[in-house]
Amino acid sequence: MLSGLFTVHLLTYYAAPDMKKAFAQLTFLVMLFFSAWFLLSKVDFMKLLNVEHYSKSTEQKLGELIYESISETQTVETDSASLAKLDEIKVTICSKNSLDTAGIKIHLIKSKEVNAFALPNGHLVVYTGLIDDCESAEELSGVLGHEMAHIEHHHVMKKLVKEVGLSALMVVTGGNGGGQVVKQLVKLLSSTAYDRKLETDADMTSVDYLCNANIDPEPFANFLYRLESEVEKGAPKEIYWISTHPESEKRAQEIVKYIKTKKVVKRPLMLTADWEAFKNGVKDL
Repeated sequence: MLSGLFTVHLLTYYAAPDMKKAFAQLTFLVMLFFSAWFLLSKVDFMKLLNVEHYSKSTEQKLGELIYESISETQTVETDSASLAKLDEIKVTICSKNSLDTAGIKIHLIKSKEVNAFALPNGHLVVYTGLIDDCESAEELSGVLGHEMAHIEHHHVMKKLVKEVGLSALMVVTGGNGGGQVVKQLVKLLSSTAYDRKLETDADMTSVDYLCNANIDPEPFANFLYRLESEVEKGAPKEIYWISTHPESEKRAQEIVKYIKTKKVVKRPLMLTADWEAFKNGVKDL
């Protein structure tokens, strides 16, 4: 019995230093890990590796390639009077919301489609069919504000990365994508919807833009209501802005609800005669 106790005592005596050493080593490793983690958390790797700059150059190249594909297959309008009116709305929204006016580039495309969509690097494509379908400059400004929000909040690139993948986009911008891939990107941006969260974000941001610019945002909700009603009545497939922006009636309701929380100073964006002249000019293109 005593012999057994003596043996245990000896094992404990000799093992204790090893256990203390192991504990000390473990403590050192834990401290080293958290110290390294703390130091690394202070490093801006995006800036260090220039990832942000590379991302911007990728977006710029994508915007150029996609718009070039559109301009080669569709009719780009260069009518100065029509473009001036679109630019007038853009400047009004940008100037009152601290947005970079030059960073948003509006392109007018001749088409019966009721559509507008954003491209990478600030390109905003507007179809003449959209202008023809709008009943006021305020309705059009709501749609433009919505697409500008997609641009400003980087929704376009988020959508492309999610749907296509960053590595595939890098291949395209590297010159190995081919025309067919770029055409698929055009189709993706012009005829498929953003997810619900991004759509809501763009809707509410558009309302904010309009309110800050003293533009009545309610016609934007009315536009959504009307398009939804036209689709239910069997409107032609040219109303692409509904297919790419689904649940229009519900969105309109949310917009109206949000407007009630805002203080709006409504001022006419465009005189009725000027709006009609603008619409007729676009229709005659």
